[in-house]
Amino acid sequence: MASKRGLLSASASQRGRAGGGSRLPVILVIFFLFLSPVIFVFSRTLRGADLEIISSGSVQQVIDVIAASTNDMGPYSLDHFRKSNLSASWKIDALETTVDGISEKNQVVVDIGKEIHDSKEVKNADDVSQFMDSPAKRSRRQLREKKREKRAAQLLQQDDDLLIKLENAAIERSKSVDTSVLGKYSIWRKENENENSDSTVRLMRDQMIMARAYLGIAKMKNKLDLHHELQIRLKEIQRALGEASTDADLHRSAPDKIKSMGQILSKAKEQLYDCKLITGKLRAMLQSADEEVRGLKKQSTFLSQLAAKTIPNGIHCLSLRLTIDYHLLPPEKRKFPRSENLENPDLYHYALFSDNVLAASVVVNSTIVNAKDPSKHVFHLVTDKLNFGAMNMWFLSNPPGKATIQVENVDEFKWLNSSYCPVLRQLESAAMKEYYFKAGHPTTLSSGASNLKYRNPKYLSMLNHLRFYLPQVYPKLEKILFLDDDIVVQKDLSGLWDVDLNGKVNGAVETCGESFHRFDKYLNFSNPHIARKFDPNACGWAYGMNMFDLKEWKKRDITGIYHMWQSLNEERLLWKLGTLPPGLITFYGLTHPLDKSWHVLGLGYNPSIDRSEIDNAAVIHYNGNMKPWLELAMTKYRGYWSKYVKYNHPYLRQCKLNE
Repeated sequence: MASKRGLLSASASQRGRAGGGSRLPVILVIFFLFLSPVIFVFSRTLRGADLEIISSGSVQQVIDVIAASTNDMGPYSLDHFRKSNLSASWKIDALETTVDGISEKNQVVVDIGKEIHDSKEVKNADDVSQFMDSPAKRSRRQLREKKREKRAAQLLQQDDDLLIKLENAAIERSKSVDTSVLGKYSIWRKENENENSDSTVRLMRDQMIMARAYLGIAKMKNKLDLHHELQIRLKEIQRALGEASTDADLHRSAPDKIKSMGQILSKAKEQLYDCKLITGKLRAMLQSADEEVRGLKKQSTFLSQLAAKTIPNGIHCLSLRLTIDYHLLPPEKRKFPRSENLENPDLYHYALFSDNVLAASVVVNSTIVNAKDPSKHVFHLVTDKLNFGAMNMWFLSNPPGKATIQVENVDEFKWLNSSYCPVLRQLESAAMKEYYFKAGHPTTLSSGASNLKYRNPKYLSMLNHLRFYLPQVYPKLEKILFLDDDIVVQKDLSGLWDVDLNGKVNGAVETCGESFHRFDKYLNFSNPHIARKFDPNACGWAYGMNMFDLKEWKKRDITGIYHMWQSLNEERLLWKLGTLPPGLITFYGLTHPLDKSWHVLGLGYNPSIDRSEIDNAAVIHYNGNMKPWLELAMTKYRGYWSKYVKYNHPYLRQCKLNE
């Protein structure tokens, strides 16, 4: 360094003496201020032949080259050195130096960093060549660099755009998940956390991910030996991991397999590591996993809907045995006692419409067990002709204590025909039959779960729509409590008859605690008929336990309102099939909110209901697909229902219905 500075200082002194003694101090000051950082740069970057260039040429020539390069290429940064094959330990930034009031922006300051790779030596000739190029070559080089930078920026932007699109698509897909199946369930809920804190298991899974990534790259680069070895190690570690979810479950050979896999991964990294390839491979694996998860979620939803449509073999067996025994009874033994109570307005009347014998028995049994005075309770059951004999036989052989019971067949209601009922007329139409029964209509997994959901037989059953005809079915009653067959009664319900509905027709528990239980979830507000009449943020309410004032019902012609809206929805443009959307419309402004403790919902889809809410509820409702009599029921809630099932009954034992 000292020899270089001596050489340059001598040259400068000779030039200063040639120009005259009076200007020598000023020239020397400017010269050293300008050249000292540059010479320091070259003392680091130029070796061997580079010193010969400086010593053999004039100092002015070197200054001109550096000044021209600085002017043309602008301030230096680490990227300039990397592109020019210079050492990455240099970083040069523009510095303003003021001499006699003049700002010199062409000067540079050198910031010396730590050497990144000592083994990478700069090639001397190439280091200097870019400073000695002609202006034309420099311009071309600068243009190439700008094009590369622009292309790199475009590629980065494309990657960012792609990630944003993937994230947005994932969000949209999550919004489209069928909430009737999943409800409020979320894997992020604290109650559902299953965090794996075992470090060895996590390490093995991480190794498997990296091994799969390197497998594809090894095959692509024709590293067949490495590819084969990776396959062997991957199979070994998969066998060692097995079904283990904790370190304690791991096979004792796991540490050896981890060590072997670590060695082959280290070898693969040395031979195959390429940041772009690894990133691309991991992204492809992530997308593949995302597609697999979506497929499994779709399959799960489909199977859940399918299971919800089916009747378990045990319940089917029960219905058949009861039906056979009913028809073996003589006519005089087919009648229920206390028929005089059926129209007594001073008693507590319940309406229950069901084709499931076991479910109906739980509703009646749980109500009677928790009633203060069972003799004042009257149950009006309506079923279809297929289950009429079975429903009668069950309650004839298992009478509900002192309570009164009645079983009717909906097919014997002659007034309920297609000329009077819009739903029956629509169900008999060619369009509806094509929608439900056309052989070529998609009902498989490929068509999605939503199609299957709305082809559930309950939407075709008149039992489901009979709730809109309560005054016609029970013309002499003033109040009646409507119950679904998937509920369990836990407290005495006689207090509901004392609730003042304030002139409203329907007493129900509101469900607008969640956004998906508001009107815009169920109704099509893009239709002008809906948009003009209803508030999209209006609070929804639940069917399952509803107190109906039949006197107000008749006064306000509720059935007529239902008929009007059902006729407008013949093409299913106002809402999809079901009874809750027309119920929300029909009883809009006519529903009195009951205290939430009367009716707790969600036991058929929500695994996170607070246990105290369930225990304090008068009625719990298994709305959703996970009915308590199905195998897919949530075991944590099944006990509330099963304790009212008489599993020791001969009929249930014969049909292998066990707890």
